[in-house]
Amino acid sequence: MSTRRALAQQLGVVAGFDSPSVELEQYPTPPEVAASLVHVADMEDDVADRTVVDLGTGTGMLALGAALRGATRVVGVDLDREALDTARENERRVGARTDIHWVAGDATRPPLCPAEDDPVTVVMNPPFGAQRGNEHADRAFLAAASGVADVSYSIHNAGSQEFVESFAADHGGAVTHAFAVELDLDRQFPFHEEESKPIDAEAYRIDWTGDGASDD
Repeated sequence: MSTRRALAQQLGVVAGFDSPSVELEQYPTPPEVAASLVHVADMEDDVADRTVVDLGTGTGMLALGAALRGATRVVGVDLDREALDTARENERRVGARTDIHWVAGDATRPPLCPAEDDPVTVVMNPPFGAQRGNEHADRAFLAAASGVADVSYSIHNAGSQEFVESFAADHGGAVTHAFAVELDLDRQFPFHEEESKPIDAEAYRIDWTGDGASDD
């Protein structure tokens, strides 16, 4: 197994959005953050020999991280076909050997039907719901994860723990891990005033099987 730092270096070649959409809150996941999330998933045996689904994959950062860590297959789902074209190019850049499927579709209603004997891990960096009219957008992503995954890893705005734990419990899941991450967001929309801004965020592992136990 490569180290978290080595994985981040491998993901450093992943290109971001050519024309990011503010409505879809298309911000790239930094390689270091993707590597941290995937590394934890791998250490928990949630990547190797499993199907990994990246909901709202964008240009493929989390999906490619899972592919590099030996998932049996990876599925990246996104509405933005242009972003998926970039994800395919990124697949060639990283040289992952895992079978990757890039699927155009609504990540909150993923067109997937995993077999009962096929363990599925979801990884995702859903929109935080920061834009007016898009509040609580991450709820729909969590609901989608609960329907297809045994376990999910997701990134949320800082201060989301109470919400995530409550949502998981209401949908038959349990938060088993929580850790802080920092997103360095580069200036890409007209309303951004700074060239780069660090954003405090949190990542969560949720067991959707009903067998999870909280770390508390």
